[in-house]
Amino acid sequence: MKKITLCLLLLFSFVTMAQIKFPTIVPEVVAYKKIDTIGLNLYIYKPQNFDKKKTYNCMVFFHGGGWNGGNYKAFKRQASYLASRGMIAISVEYRIFNVHKTSPFEAVEDAKSAIRYVRSHAKELHVNPDMIAAGGGSAGGHLAAVCGNIPGLEGKNEDLSISSKPKVLVLFNPVYDNSKNGYGYGKMQGRYLEISPLHNISKGAPPTIVFFGTKDKTTPVSSSLEYEKKMKAVGSRCDLILYEGQPHSFFNKSPFLEKTVLAMDDFLVSEGFLEKK
Repeated sequence: MKKITLCLLLLFSFVTMAQIKFPTIVPEVVAYKKIDTIGLNLYIYKPQNFDKKKTYNCMVFFHGGGWNGGNYKAFKRQASYLASRGMIAISVEYRIFNVHKTSPFEAVEDAKSAIRYVRSHAKELHVNPDMIAAGGGSAGGHLAAVCGNIPGLEGKNEDLSISSKPKVLVLFNPVYDNSKNGYGYGKMQGRYLEISPLHNISKGAPPTIVFFGTKDKTTPVSSSLEYEKKMKAVGSRCDLILYEGQPHSFFNKSPFLEKTVLAMDDFLVSEGFLEKK
């Protein structure tokens, strides 16, 4: 009986994951920022039955790459999935060292500019300005977490009357800790306390879901446990999901792509961003 039950559970799991839709959606490209000769874009994934008369909840994704590399395509499947569920999902291009010779501080400036642009242009983008989530992987998770938890670190000529803080966070093996015990300390110019999410959690921190592999050798698992502890200490929701034996960036490979997308869906439903499926 136990073997039959286990087989049925496994079958149900595979069927459920097989039903996830990752449609092919060609994103619209919108310029959101220009610094000297550098232009930065948003890649906007809209529902296939997009209606200009409607207003949509929104997810803003930031790719990983150690603030050195990567591109907007890293979250194209997650973005397409959310579009298929009735959200507008946006993948952000930001300054990276390999292209622009910039530091994590410039990447943070761009991340905040991107969210602020979406909020300030909500009407033309058909987005609900009060329902903007942010997410990302690794260094992109760091950018989302900074936007959610750390005031300041703004670029020049920003309209600070418009908030760059997301309502909720969806983080995939994020860089939390920029101290010597974490990741990226050498890139922080001696200013890690200003930019490290783990060291800047306070009351009002956005509800957060985190996906982390227990064998992550890039970003220490201990930082995620400490982050969860600090979040709960200030009264904020933090759902930490650990995946046994998984390394860094596990979330973009099947079956963990499907598993994390389903968990993301459940979280966004619980926070009012999606209707229950």
